[in-house]
Amino acid sequence: MPVPDPDVGTVLVTGGSSGLGAAVVAAVEDAGGTPVVLDLRPPQREGVRYEQVDLADGRAAEEAVRRVGDVDAVVTAAGIDACGRLADVAGDDWDRVVRVNLLGTAAVVRAALPSLEAREGRVVTVASTLGLRALSDATAYCASKFGVVGFTRALTVELAGRVDVTLLVPGGMHTAFFDDRDPQYKPPSDAKLNNPADVAEAVLFALRRPPGCQVRELIITPSTESSYP
Repeated sequence: MPVPDPDVGTVLVTGGSSGLGAAVVAAVEDAGGTPVVLDLRPPQREGVRYEQVDLADGRAAEEAVRRVGDVDAVVTAAGIDACGRLADVAGDDWDRVVRVNLLGTAAVVRAALPSLEAREGRVVTVASTLGLRALSDATAYCASKFGVVGFTRALTVELAGRVDVTLLVPGGMHTAFFDDRDPQYKPPSDAKLNNPADVAEAVLFALRRPPGCQVRELIITPSTESSYP
C-alpha cells in the first residue's frame, strides 16, 4: 500500500511573488501546505500570507521572519542580477545583488532556525548553474551564487541531524528574471528554458522527504543548458 506524501506544513518562500518563488508557492498550496511569502510585492495568488520586506536589508529580513512565526520549511528563491563588466556596474547595484542573493538568504535562514530545529524542518536554498561555473559580465551574480553554494554546503554539515538542507541548482527558466536586461544579456529567442513549475515540483519533492532522508543537492537544467556542466 503506497505511503501518502508527508504534509509540507508552513513554508516560508522568499521571492515568492514571481518566477520560481511564485511557482513554489503554487506547488506548496496545491499540495495542501501553507506558503508564506517574503517579497517587496504581494504574491500572485490571493489569500497567501505576505510580509513586505527588502531582502537586501538583513535585519529587516530577520524581523519579517520573526513576524511570520513558526515555519516547517524555508525556500530562498529571491534573486536579482546586475549584468555588466565590473568596471561598468555601479557599486550600489553590485552590492545589492550580493545582499539580496547571499546575505538575505543567510539572514532568513538564521532567523528561522529556532522554529526549524524545533520542528525537524527543512531548508531549500536556490543557487544557480552560475554558482558552479563562472561567466564574464556576471561577477556580482556569480559571487552571490557561489556564496550560496558554499553557505549551503557548510550549513548542511552544521545542521546535520537537526534540520535537513537541500541545495537547488537551477538552469535557465521562463521567468521575468531576464525582462529588464540589455538585449546582449538576454537568452536568444530560440533558447530552451525550463518551466518554473517543473522546477518547483523538485523543490516539493525535497520538502516531502521524511525526517532524516535528505536530498542534499539537486541540479535541474534544460537538457541543452550551456552553463552546465
